[in-house]
Amino acid sequence: MTSTTTQTTETNGSGQEASHSVAGISAGKCLTFCWKINDGIWLTPVTDEIALYDRQIRLWGMKAQEKIRSANILLITMKALANEIAKNLVLAGIGSLTINDHAVVSEADLGAQFFLSAEDGHLGQNRAVAASAALQRLNPRVKVVVDTDDIRTKHSSFYSSFDIIIATDLDADTHNVINTATRIHNRKFYAAGSHGLYGFLFADLIEHDFVIERQRANLPTTLGPETRTRSIISVAPKEPENSKNDIELVTKRELYSTWLLASSDASHLPTEILSSPRRKRAVTPVLSCLRALWQFTSTFGVPPTGPELLTNHTALAAFTQMCSDKHKALGLPAETLRSEVLRSFLQNVGAELAPVAAVLGGQLAQDVINVLGQTQQPVQNFVVFSGETMEANVYALHPREGELGRGLLPVTMGVIDAAAEVAGREANEQVDLTKLGGQHLGQQPSSQMEGVEQRAGQAIGVSAESTGGVGQQQPPAAEEGSGVGLGSGAGNSRL
Repeated sequence: MTSTTTQTTETNGSGQEASHSVAGISAGKCLTFCWKINDGIWLTPVTDEIALYDRQIRLWGMKAQEKIRSANILLITMKALANEIAKNLVLAGIGSLTINDHAVVSEADLGAQFFLSAEDGHLGQNRAVAASAALQRLNPRVKVVVDTDDIRTKHSSFYSSFDIIIATDLDADTHNVINTATRIHNRKFYAAGSHGLYGFLFADLIEHDFVIERQRANLPTTLGPETRTRSIISVAPKEPENSKNDIELVTKRELYSTWLLASSDASHLPTEILSSPRRKRAVTPVLSCLRALWQFTSTFGVPPTGPELLTNHTALAAFTQMCSDKHKALGLPAETLRSEVLRSFLQNVGAELAPVAAVLGGQLAQDVINVLGQTQQPVQNFVVFSGETMEANVYALHPREGELGRGLLPVTMGVIDAAAEVAGREANEQVDLTKLGGQHLGQQPSSQMEGVEQRAGQAIGVSAESTGGVGQQQPPAAEEGSGVGLGSGAGNSRL
C-alpha cells in the first residue's frame, strides 16, 4: 500500500490561511476531514486533531464526530462517578462540558476521585473548581466551564442551553425536578448513582432517533413498531445509485419515560420477563433495594446510612418493609430478596469505590457518545450494576399503559405547573420548583433521628414511644415467606 500527502488549507482566528499536510491516506482514497462551524463555513481541522481522534473517527465516522464535537453537556455533582464520566467525555472531544457542584472537597473525596489531591491544596476548595484544572489538561480543545451554584436553586430555563444533562449522586426528588425541567425544554437527561459495590444508570431521551446499517433481507423491512418503545420510521439504501450494494440504512425511534415513573411503582418490568419464572428469578434484587432507598430518602429526608441509622431498628424495619414492598410490586419472587442482600446493600449506601465508578462512568459516557452520534441503540432505560456478581443488567421500566415519549409531559405547561403535575400535587397547592424535593431541602425536623423514628414508626405501625430508645425495639417480622429481615428473628441475620 502506498501513501500520499494531501495539502489542506484552513482559516485561522486572524483570518489568515494556514496549510497542513495530512499523511498516511491510502493511494486512490482521499478522505476529507471537515467540521462545520456556526457561520456555515466548512473548515479542515489541523493534523494533530485528526490524529487525536483518528481511532474513534474510524469507529463511528466523521458525521458522528462532528456532532460530538459540537455537543454542550452539563454534568452535576463532581464525585467519583462524575469524574469518570467527565474524563471519558472530554477525551472523546465534546465541544463544552459544564461541571456543577456547590460542595467543598472533603477528606473522603480524596480517596476515590483522581482529579483531586491533598498535595495540590484541594482540600476545602469547591469540588468543581478543584477538578476543573486537571480535567482541562486532559483535552485543551474542550471548553470546561465551572458552576458552583446549588443545582436545586436553578431555574428551569438554565437547562435549555445544554444538549444533554447528566445528574449524578443526587436524591430521587432532585432527579425528578431536574428531569421535569429537561422535559419542558426537550433536553435529554441521564441520572446515575453509585453506592459502594452497587450503582445504577437511568436515561430519559424523550424520543430519540438513530440509524443502523444492516444487510438487506430477502423480505422488505416493514415500517412500524418493533416493541412498545421502539419503532422503525424509515428505510433507505446506503448507496441508491449502486444497485449491487445490499446495505440499507434503518432509522429507528426509541420512546422513554420520566424518572418519576421509571423509578416508582408506576412502572413495571417487561412482559417477557414477568411471563418467565426463570427470568424473574434472574432479576437482580438490587433494583428493589434502590427503589426502597429512593423512597426512604424521600420520605424521611435522609438516607439509611451512618451508625446512628444502621443501629436503629425502627428505621431498619421501615427500610426492610419498603424493600419487600418494592420487590412485590415488581412481581419478583420473594425468595430472591434475601436478608444478606439487604445487609450488604445498606453497608454500601453512600460509599464510593473507584472500580465501580469506572465501570458505571464508562458505560454512561459511551451511551452519551452513542446518543450524540445517533449510530447505535441507546440504553432503554435502566441499568443496575452489582459489583458482587459483576453484572450490569438493563431493564426497560415503563407504565403498562398510556403514552411514552413526548406525550408524558406537554411542553406548553409552565415550569411550576409541570413540576406539580409530575409530582402528583393537588391543583390548589402552591409549589416552589426549587423546594419540590421534599424534606431534604430545608424541611427536616430539628432532631434528624427523632423525625426518622416518628415517620418510620408510623409507616410500620410502631410508635416512637414504644421503641424505648434507639436500638431497643426489635423490628417486626417480615412477611411470611419473604425471606427478608434484618432483626434477630429465626432465619434472619443482624447487621
